[in-house]
Order: sequence, then structure tokens, then C-alpha cells
Amino acid sequence: MTPDISVVPIADWWPVGPVLLVLLGLAVLWFHRGSRRLVRGAARSVIVLLVVLQIGSIVNAHFEFYRTIGQAFGEPPADVVSLAEAREEEGRVPDAGQIVSLDVPATASRFSARPTQVYLPPSWFAKDRPLLPVVMLLHGTPGSPQDWIDGGQAQTTADAFARAHGGLAPVLVLPDVNGSLGADTECVDSPLGNVETYLTVDVPTAAVRVLGTRDPGPSWAVAGLSEGGSCALMLALRHPDRFGAFGDFSGLLGPRLGDTNADTASTVAQLFGGSQQAFAAHEPIDLLTAGRYPGLGGWFEVGDADQQPYAAIEQLVPAARSAGITSCLVVLPGAGHTFDVWSDAFSRSLPWLSGRAGLFGRNAPSASCPQG
Repeated sequence: MTPDISVVPIADWWPVGPVLLVLLGLAVLWFHRGSRRLVRGAARSVIVLLVVLQIGSIVNAHFEFYRTIGQAFGEPPADVVSLAEAREEEGRVPDAGQIVSLDVPATASRFSARPTQVYLPPSWFAKDRPLLPVVMLLHGTPGSPQDWIDGGQAQTTADAFARAHGGLAPVLVLPDVNGSLGADTECVDSPLGNVETYLTVDVPTAAVRVLGTRDPGPSWAVAGLSEGGSCALMLALRHPDRFGAFGDFSGLLGPRLGDTNADTASTVAQLFGGSQQAFAAHEPIDLLTAGRYPGLGGWFEVGDADQQPYAAIEQLVPAARSAGITSCLVVLPGAGHTFDVWSDAFSRSLPWLSGRAGLFGRNAPSASCPQG
């Protein structure tokens, strides 16, 4: 039987690159002594290609984005189906959940978004389908909704959770927050698109209407990585009527077009039309200082080697607790800004987020909420 290379972990093969480079380098030196120019040129071209692949492999090894060769070449998850195909399976509860692609009508926002990815847990397919809560997962920049399935391992985590709970798990909704790979909207309504309206109106409307989920409110949680983490916190604070919990995984202090907490000037100019007042209305520290959020819960997770997000959480968690938010905190020693951090953060927080969203009933015991 021919082995399927697409499922081979990238970590198992990327160190082979240096050996190949040395061998090919020796070959170039050998041919350099002769007159075989075509062969020398071909060998040099191969070395350049391997150098590029090696650099990409090293970067990927650091961020833990693509876990297998198949993911690196854009292969979708094995059980991707259309929504119509998923509906054909209703009444037959599968052993694992399924990923479907959903085009969300941007009726209110007019935002030009890429398709939303949705995880439907096994219980969604039951003949007497329970009314399920939602966890909305937001990606970062550069990125796409697929990031949560690939590097974030959301499907794997949700399937494990469902197996431990008789097929029961939240519906995971993975919307586009930027419109393209390299865009950076910070999830606000701006000249880059009305993304806040898209995420708080259009996406919930489609989930309730098409997927039959619970209405937005206490039964919805929003979580995200990097930019998505900042977005999740900001959206929950600005729309506590739409979300009962949030997860901030390695986010900055708030909307930032740059990579530092202090870099606010370009954000105010480009996203808020130069209005400091509009910016402040989206800045979590200002919102936490001015308001109280006793019905809201938040999970903060960050690596202490991730300097800017770690500095942000050191300010945000005390402010959130002072504002009445039940706040969980996990700080990972030596960890950086990687998908290894974010996939683990989602795995750790899913039981708590599910409980906050009422998956097991409002009177069920709550999952562990670490205090840092």
C-alpha cells in the first residue's frame, strides 16, 4: 500500500533540507571544475529552491501553522461537505463532526467576506436536534477562517470534546474578519469594510436562520487568536447583548494596525477617520474603565515570551476583573506568538466557554477557570 505523504507531519521531514543542501553544494563544486554549465545551473537552481523551502519550513516550525504536508499544500479537512450534503445526513448521528462552508449574506454590512467555515458537532445531525450554542472563532492577519482548522486544530479539539460528551459540543462558526489574506480591519466598521456589523449582525443572523443555533446573547461566545483575540475582547465589550463570553488568545490592548500596543496613530487615522473619540469607543481599557460587565466572562491566554500581547494582558486582566468580568488567565512560560499556543488555548478553554454558553444547562457545574 502506498503511504499517504499528505498526512506526514512536517516536523518529521523538514530537517532533511540541510543535508540535501550540503550534498547539492558539493555537486556544484564538483561540476564547477568541469564544463558542464547546464548541470551546474540546474544544481544551483535546485539549491535556491531548497533554500526557500528550508526557510519556509523553519518559519512554519516556529509558528506551528501547517502540521502536515497536506495542509501546507492546501488540502481541506478530510470530512468537508456542503451544507446540502450535511442536511442529507440528518437523523444519522456521525462519530465525528463535519466542516461545512457557508456564504453569509452581508445584508446589513455589505462587507465582501470570504466564505465562513462551520463545524457541526455530531449532535447537530440528531433527529431531535438540540438547540446548540455557538463559539465564534476569529483568525488573525495575515490569515483566513481555515487557519483555525489547520494551525488551530479546532476540528480535532471539538471532536475530542464531543466524544467525551456523547456527541454534544457547540457549533463553531469561523467567519472571515479581513476580506483578504493580507488585509487588517481590526473587526471595526471602517473604510476597509463594516466588519463589526458583519460579525455582530450578519453572521449571527445566518447561523440562526440556516444552522438552527441558539440566538446570540448568553449562548454565544467569541474567541480569537492574535488580531482575532483583540477583536473578540472588543466585540464582547461593545456587544454584551450578543456575547456572553470571550477568549483573548495573544491579542494586543485593542485595535492596532501595527504590532505594538503603543502604535495607535495609524489606527486612528486609517480606521477611525482621525477621530480619537471613535477610537476610544473601541479601546477595551477605556470600555472597562467606564463600564461594568457582571454578566460577561473572559478567558485570557498568552505566552510570556510574546512581549506585546503579554504586556497587554497584564493590563487587561486586572481591568476586566475590576469591571465585574469573570476572568480566567493562563500564562505560558517561554511561549511565543504561535499556533501551538493558540491550539492549546482553544483546547483548554473550550469546556469553560461551552459551559458559559449553557451547553449543559444553566445550572450545570462550571469548568475550571484558572486564575493565572
